[in-house]
Amino acid sequence: MANIDDILKKLPAGTQEMFRSIWESIPLSERSTLQVLLGSFPNDANLLRLLVNLATVQVKMTFGQKHRVAIVGPANVGKSTLYNQLVYHKDDRAKVSPLPGTTRINQLADAGLFVIVDTPGADAVGDVGEQEQALALSAAEQADFLVIIFDAIQGVKKTELELYNRLLALKKPYIVVLNKVDLVRRETSMLVAHTAATLQLKPEQVIPIVARNGENLSNVLMAITVTEPELVAALGQALPQYRWQLAWRTIVGAASVSAVIAFAPLPVIDFVPLVITQSVMVLGIARIYNYKITLSRARELVLTFGLGFLGRSLFEELSKFGGLPGWLLSAAIASSTTVVMGYAAVIWFEKGEKLSNETLKKLTNEMTQYLLGNLKDIFKRKPNKQSLQQRIGQTLEKSPLAENQDYLDTESQLEKHKSSSN
Repeated sequence: MANIDDILKKLPAGTQEMFRSIWESIPLSERSTLQVLLGSFPNDANLLRLLVNLATVQVKMTFGQKHRVAIVGPANVGKSTLYNQLVYHKDDRAKVSPLPGTTRINQLADAGLFVIVDTPGADAVGDVGEQEQALALSAAEQADFLVIIFDAIQGVKKTELELYNRLLALKKPYIVVLNKVDLVRRETSMLVAHTAATLQLKPEQVIPIVARNGENLSNVLMAITVTEPELVAALGQALPQYRWQLAWRTIVGAASVSAVIAFAPLPVIDFVPLVITQSVMVLGIARIYNYKITLSRARELVLTFGLGFLGRSLFEELSKFGGLPGWLLSAAIASSTTVVMGYAAVIWFEKGEKLSNETLKKLTNEMTQYLLGNLKDIFKRKPNKQSLQQRIGQTLEKSPLAENQDYLDTESQLEKHKSSSN
């Protein structure tokens, strides 16, 4: 997890000074809130990209015009590849190839939190090269932040050092990244140190990346974001929805497995394998919400909610009506109790509240009916386990509860109101 000090170390001295002047202008109470938010952001590039995408709406509401970030550097160092990792819409991706000079013009696209600009190589020679250099420097001059990129194999030669100094003269906040470190993995530390010394930076102020697969992209994104506290706040606004989406993925996976565990015409929902599956799910959700818990404690929580007994009762109740094969009823109930257990865990870790038995029963009943309604006409005969697991997952992803936690929030508030009235 990132924090202010970790990110600050990656910023060159001039950018650190700009950052400090901005940061110190923020009231202490807001500053501490932003620090907490930074500590909640993921290091994984794909997860951070998800968080950025969720924050995009908030950014659009907050800013009239997004900040502009330009990627600048010599030809063929991976500017367009990094640009493609950051763009919000796939249709905006730039053409890339191993040939120098593939990018001839500036290309601009939405990157969610900011506008990103891809530029031609700014070190080329000749008439065409001078035109491309002028375009790159113009983009840098108009940008609010610069990502200056070099190649780990090529290093920083005299012409590249001259370019670097011209970019520094613009007095823009910036970071330096060293791309293609996967090709020189054993020498990465040495090359980072050499690049830093050439640019008169500290080694930690050169961010090694692999633009091709997004390795260390999170450090690039966070370094850009932290220089604008409003962007950090926008990410904070998206954090609850982000956590819920991660939790929902965990819930769907566990519920699909639970259906297979209960794939027999018996109420097996209190069997040990099911409790283990739900316990692992609860442990995963706890980590998403930064809640410290052990697997044994997660198992205690599962047993405390008593959904195994509730599932057995529901199985016996619905079996009386007939018309449904036992294997389908058992699978649906095992899956629904796991979903509800996941919801209950989210409320527990998020608000410290335990849903009442009445609410748990209501939610389990509704989810069971939803699953049965979607599955009974599809499986005229008993499917194999793989087909059932896949179908349960697909059905849950289409559930009205898949991206909407509002229902449980409402139930939670109703329970709080009831308890305060008694």
